[in-house]
Amino acid sequence: MTTSDIRYLKLLSRSFPSVAKASAEIINLSAILNLPKGTEFFASDIHGEYEAFSHILKNGSGSVRMKIDDAFGDTLTPAEKRSLATLIYYPREKMAIDLPRADDERAWYTTAITRLVAVCKQASGKYTRSKVRRAIPADFAYIIEELMTENNHAVNKRDYYAAIVGAVIETGRAAALVEALCLLTQRLAIDHLHIVGDIYDRGPEPHTIMDTLMGYHSLDIQWGNHDIVWMGAALGQRGCIAHVVRNCARYGNLSILEDAYGINILPLASFAMSAYADDPCVAFGLKGNPQLTEREHVVNVKIQKAMAVIQFKVEGQIIDEYPSFGLDDRKLLHRIDFKRGTVEIDGVVHELTDKVFPTVDPADPYRLTPEEENVMRRLEQAFASCEKLQRHMRFFLKAGSLYKIYNGNLLFHASVPLNADGTLMEVDVFGQKLAGRALYDELERRVREAFFSPDAEARRRGRDLLWWMWLSPGSPLFAKSKMATFELYLVADKAARKEVKNPFYTLLDDEQAMANVFRDFGMDPESSRIVCGHVPVKVKDGEDPVKCGGRVLTIDGGFSKAYQPTTGIAGYTLISNSYGFVLAAHEPLESTRAAVERELDIHSSRRVVERVEKRTLVADTDTGAELKRQIADLQQLLDAYRQGLIAEREQS
Repeated sequence: MTTSDIRYLKLLSRSFPSVAKASAEIINLSAILNLPKGTEFFASDIHGEYEAFSHILKNGSGSVRMKIDDAFGDTLTPAEKRSLATLIYYPREKMAIDLPRADDERAWYTTAITRLVAVCKQASGKYTRSKVRRAIPADFAYIIEELMTENNHAVNKRDYYAAIVGAVIETGRAAALVEALCLLTQRLAIDHLHIVGDIYDRGPEPHTIMDTLMGYHSLDIQWGNHDIVWMGAALGQRGCIAHVVRNCARYGNLSILEDAYGINILPLASFAMSAYADDPCVAFGLKGNPQLTEREHVVNVKIQKAMAVIQFKVEGQIIDEYPSFGLDDRKLLHRIDFKRGTVEIDGVVHELTDKVFPTVDPADPYRLTPEEENVMRRLEQAFASCEKLQRHMRFFLKAGSLYKIYNGNLLFHASVPLNADGTLMEVDVFGQKLAGRALYDELERRVREAFFSPDAEARRRGRDLLWWMWLSPGSPLFAKSKMATFELYLVADKAARKEVKNPFYTLLDDEQAMANVFRDFGMDPESSRIVCGHVPVKVKDGEDPVKCGGRVLTIDGGFSKAYQPTTGIAGYTLISNSYGFVLAAHEPLESTRAAVERELDIHSSRRVVERVEKRTLVADTDTGAELKRQIADLQQLLDAYRQGLIAEREQS
């Protein structure tokens, strides 16, 4: 052994100070390698739809119901299984309904606890006792562990287990135990969660999703373009702020800013109602049915138009500041003929759908009026000083990244930009020509620099690059020909609105092109898989999320209610367990209230994407590879002890 080896092993000996302790750990880790791999759960493009996402987390995309079936077979009726499943998903709400109706409260608790323990035992089967123990709420650690280790054949202990349940009921802790068992089942159903981008925008509760994820036991996040634009807004980037506020108004979700994040929009509302007082804002109707009052609807419409105009202005200023961004074609205000009410785009003259622009000076169209400047300064300060928003964005940085390689899966939100021939497309990032993994790595470095660099100029450039990542054709998070916000509002011609996808999307079934991507990321094309989202899969039109013989899975199925008419479903989730990959397509959730009161679950159709011949063990995973390295190190430590190179000692 080298001197550096001995030095490392001496450090390791602090944790394992004897042959006995090192041997015990080797035995423990070797046993873990032979357990089935835990269940991974993938979701993308949640877009603020907390109720549906939360329900799918609670039911494990159908996994909890399967555990109930495994635990009870035909010994429970379908109605009893449905009631038990609802209790597991929503324990407090379900107990509030069932207990007042129960003839015998003690009997109800006894039955519920007995059944929940059986489901917990079924769900814990692939985990070590120590891992299950760590998942059990501390208040019930002893009780739940004892109940879960019950042996039906141990006749002498039946009274013991019955006494535990009876004492729990007598001490008034039964409801808390029921809830603890339900939450434990939910946790055991999903070992690790992957969020493949776009938590924010469109739906009403991205902040609640973020709070939920911050308390989740094991997860990673790949940033989507709708997440990146919120990250930029949190740093005070004007283009990002303009989009975020405009989009909240467009979907009738200004409460996200006001109530969830405490961002004062009163100055903006006052400005919008004044500047556009007599303007019908004909091109700025709201998306969906946000159930606003008539007054709220008017305010949202006018704020939406006010922020759209401000967005077009500030984006023009950013484009002028960074010619290398290559976004000059997105400057369109100066192409408007205000007298004729037309705009020229790509050499074609279009009539505007809305011709009222009281704050735009045709001689200097990208200059903010003093009132607009005041609005933006206040919004910058509000976003940058919002503690809750900053906490959520820091969590993005802690748990997230632009891409992740995990158990042979390459996870990213949108794409790896490609040329039409399938080769990696080079993109200019502040003078560097980058493609593929190198592009991703540099962009992530710049994102973190925007938040943490001690250099003010580096922070500024990184912050503005976040805006570029939101909407640039070269950004792997967007990868379309243009962000057609201007055209969507102001031009009726659908051809002018069309956003052409990067060739990556037309080459998803091209084995050679996908193999090039895998090789660039250092992965084996024969055994690797891409999981991404971003572009909704139009299931109702026959589109298939499974591409390239199962090597690519595109899992944006429309969590966002605004996209469900387009996709025909209400979201995909992907489940990877020891038996293979299953893709679940979900129908809409009516409401949480309906799920509780009428015991409605989200109906999901499950499709086996891959079934492995040999059950996948922990040894076959990235975690297994790390455990094998630890075992090798511990084996070296054992050798050092036995050769007398390091002295054993007892821990104090």
